Formats: sequence, structure tokens, C-alpha cells
Amino acid sequence: MNVIRQSDADVMTNDGEPAVPDSVHDSVDNNVDDSVDDNAQDTADYEPSPWEPIADHVAQYLATDGVEGGIWMDAPCVILSTTGARSGKVRRTPLIRVRHGDNYLVVASLGGAPSHPQWFHNVVANPEVTVQDMADVNDMRARVASPAEKAELWPLAAAVWPDYDNYQAGTDRDIPLVICEPR
Repeated sequence: MNVIRQSDADVMTNDGEPAVPDSVHDSVDNNVDDSVDDNAQDTADYEPSPWEPIADHVAQYLATDGVEGGIWMDAPCVILSTTGARSGKVRRTPLIRVRHGDNYLVVASLGGAPSHPQWFHNVVANPEVTVQDMADVNDMRARVASPAEKAELWPLAAAVWPDYDNYQAGTDRDIPLVICEPR
């Protein structure tokens, strides 16, 4: 399995396409908008990441229902499926798994970079997503946490991936916490 760092997957060019990062960053948070949804996001419309380590991680995860790729650097992973804000294509992104009841929380950290990952823009434009957690595929609706919600829920994310605190401290950008709720 290829090692994927969150920020690495989050690096995008100005036209919304993933760029190969110059350095390795944090968790499996790829802004290459990757997805798995048999309903709203048809597999025929799936466009794998052009960055091979991300595409390979997603393919391994999906082929094995997370047996391979379900744990990354001792942290659990999910596959977030989004619809590309510009392309309309299905995108799949491996991210650190954070649960809160029936909800999944995903952090648009991009390793503390000054801009948001592309998958975040996809979620804002098209909030109907799926989250694959091992073999379970969940139809969800994503929304950005309010400041009060972020204050309450951020510690849950940092407990799973402690570097989130470092990323927030190292950037002027308010790193969004996204709540994915069952549809």
C-alpha cells in the first residue's frame, strides 16, 4: 500500500486538478475529490486521482472494503465520495475517520496550507456525498460546522489525528470541520 499524507492529497492546481505535492504532509485527506456512491454518484462517472498514490490507495480500499487502506499511520480511514464542483465527476478521497454518533467528521486541513483542499470545494458545491467506512457505504449530506460546533467537535478530530491542532496553529486559515449526516 502506498503511503498517502493528508496534505499531499489536498494539493490542487488553480484549475481544480490535483497537483503532485513537493513535500509530505499530514493524513489521508486528499482534495482530489474521490468518491464511492452507487446512488447519486455513478461509478461510470468516477475519475480517479491523477496522483497515483491517491488513486492506488482508493482502489485498494474499495477492492478490499478497507482491509487494505483502512488504517493509515495508525489512524482509521474512510473514503469520501464527492461530485466535482467543476467537472461533475465522482471523486474519491481517503480521509481520517472521525465518528460522532451517526455522523462522520472530516477535516479540510490540507496540512495547514493557506488554502482549502479541492474536496472541500466539492462538498460546498454538492453536499450530497457518500462515506465508505470499510464495507459500509453511507449516503450522507455534508455541511460545514458552525463555529460553536467546531469548538465542540474539533477535540474529537484531534484525538484521532493530533496534528490537526498543529495544522490549525500553523495557518491563518480557519480550517473547516465538515459534518457528514445521514440522508
